[in-house]
Amino acid sequence: MAAAFYIVLRYTWPVARKPAARNIDYRALADFRYEIRRFLNFSEQAARASGIEPQQHQALLAIKGLPRESKATVGTLAERLQIRHHSAVELTNRLARKGWMRRSRGRTDRREVLLHLTPRGENLLARLSLSHRSELRTAGPRLIASLRTAAAHHRRPRPATR
Repeated sequence: MAAAFYIVLRYTWPVARKPAARNIDYRALADFRYEIRRFLNFSEQAARASGIEPQQHQALLAIKGLPRESKATVGTLAERLQIRHHSAVELTNRLARKGWMRRSRGRTDRREVLLHLTPRGENLLARLSLSHRSELRTAGPRLIASLRTAAAHHRRPRPATR
């Protein structure tokens, strides 16, 4: 009986490798996320204690804090809050019903709806902003430190062991 021999040749194509997961500083990312959540939790509680929902507070702040060259429109508000246009419309409706915001038509384009804070909305936002600035004096250094750590390129790789 004759013996059969098989020779198997195997070639693998080089594949671009992703950075090793061990170079990702998960602790730094988690700490940064934690500090953000702590501040956002403070903000949400402060808003509710003032009789306004957190997203409504964010909307007032977004409108008041727009750069001078930007128009406060529903579309701009939707972009600043990262929500859908129809959600921004409903949000402005609720703010207008509460007397914190009013709408007006654009001068050159009457289809354009401009958003304005009322004096009542301005006062509410000013009170909330004072408490937020006070909180940032405490939380700010922690946020900055955690951001610096998380934004660093990566941890130094460990020496290879054989």
